[in-house]
Amino acid sequence: MDTKLIDGNEIASTIKKKLVSDIKNIKAKGMTPHLEAVLVGDNAGAKIYAKNQEKSCGELGISYKLDELPESTSQKELEEFIQKLNENPQVTGIILQMPVPSGINGREVQMKISPSKDVEGIHPLNIGKLLYGKNRIAPCTALAVMEILKSMNVRLKGKEVVIVGHSEIVGKPLMLLLLQSPLESPTPTICHIATKDLSFHTKRADILIVAAGRAGLVKGDMIKEGAVVIDVGINRVDKKIVGDVVFDEAVKKASLITPVPGGVGPVTTVMLLKNTISCLPADS
Repeated sequence: MDTKLIDGNEIASTIKKKLVSDIKNIKAKGMTPHLEAVLVGDNAGAKIYAKNQEKSCGELGISYKLDELPESTSQKELEEFIQKLNENPQVTGIILQMPVPSGINGREVQMKISPSKDVEGIHPLNIGKLLYGKNRIAPCTALAVMEILKSMNVRLKGKEVVIVGHSEIVGKPLMLLLLQSPLESPTPTICHIATKDLSFHTKRADILIVAAGRAGLVKGDMIKEGAVVIDVGINRVDKKIVGDVVFDEAVKKASLITPVPGGVGPVTTVMLLKNTISCLPADS
């Protein structure tokens, strides 16, 4: 099988160029998108992620600020801080950096972010709009998968799509995005790590999307010849970053495949920026 690797960095670069143009037009109207990130405590990984966000925003012309709150911040104090950002008209997008300290319920705090400033697309109101196909934003990783399929000219109509993973940020919203076109929709199947005879489902997938968070879950003999394989997983194994798919085996069966790293990740980052722009008022 002559397999083509999907270059997520190249796709992300193409999208960025379009966003730069969009932001210039927005600024010409007197509006500047401003993303405010909130970090509680001193998590090294979260700080690196925030630095990458700041760099990406700078490249596009999006204003960015990181608010660093002490480890001792309480749930109530954090929610009050989020509410101040909700009420600040200069702040057009808000993201809570994860993880948060053990004494804070991060999901509850995320629900306090105004739906109109929810750049991650995870507020219940935004998920509800996604269900009805009325969304302006959606969870970033799910959007990234759709952008990759679009960029690679993968036709969805009539295809069997198997998604392994049913999280609120990938599997579930991705299924809704796949079903949004009444004429072009594929037939999606949702599986997970508890699915009985997982390979029965994966072997019939024309498009296989794996987002279960378990290294090596999908092996080469579980993949249909010529399938498109999108590996969303990010796992650290023996000081290496690997996906949920055994790449060396899958690459012999797939027609298109995303590497890990360098596949879905870069596109996901750009989708956060695209959502930040989409959070602006509709007439901006």
